Amino acid sequence: MSVMKKDSHNITRLSLALLAVAAFGLPACSTPVAEVDSAEDAQENVTSEELAEDFAAYEGQEVTIRQDIEEVIGTNSFTLDEDQLFGGEELLVIDALSSDDFELIAEEGTEVQVTGEVRRFSLAELGSDISVDLEPELFGDYEGKPVILARSIALSPDPGEVTSNPEEYYNRRIAIEGEVEEIRAEDILTLENETLFGGEALLVLNTEGNIVAQEGEEVLITGVLRPFTLAEIEQEYDLTWDFDLQREIEIEFSDRPVFVADEIYPSAM
Repeated sequence: MSVMKKDSHNITRLSLALLAVAAFGLPACSTPVAEVDSAEDAQENVTSEELAEDFAAYEGQEVTIRQDIEEVIGTNSFTLDEDQLFGGEELLVIDALSSDDFELIAEEGTEVQVTGEVRRFSLAELGSDISVDLEPELFGDYEGKPVILARSIALSPDPGEVTSNPEEYYNRRIAIEGEVEEIRAEDILTLENETLFGGEALLVLNTEGNIVAQEGEEVLITGVLRPFTLAEIEQEYDLTWDFDLQREIEIEFSDRPVFVADEIYPSAM
């Protein structure tokens, strides 16, 4: 599981826990994929195991984690498991501050991206700091352990899951990790669909500036999925596509989804 901690210098490489499990442990690409808001938004990445072992380094910091839901607890909380195969540390997440329209999915393996503040769980202290009702019988085992008070939660499907079943994700804020297949213009790219038997690429419209990724790089993108209708996209965004590109995109992606991105990061892969 990767965790992103605020740092004042640069976007460093992502570190992950295991090579054999979800490719964790490999460094990400060093080339930034999109500008961050400021130097203070640059992030350093560690695993949740490192978070548990060196909690003091992250306490009070905002981090971002992308991993499967392990278990839903009550109505506003769930755990993320660092390594289900080898018994890694569970990490508690409380949806205490999130303004996102997100329903907890009580299915093991649902991947989500969570952003929030790292705290040490204390039933007495948190009970007075947040509006969520924390039942002692549900949270007693987490006393003194790391917890993330989430301000943002998003589903985090693979590109293939989105293209094969887009209706499930339309008009919802999601986070997608994938490989850049082709850059069509300064504001549009496709993500590769890495299914076993091939599949349709996912069209991504970058609304926040030029794309500085390279084809073949792994990226993490947040935004909203919507059906692709060229006339609507042209009306809402200041497109710079020439006629040939418009025609090419319309023919290839008509009746398919488009992922309207608001942020693009180096990936954890």
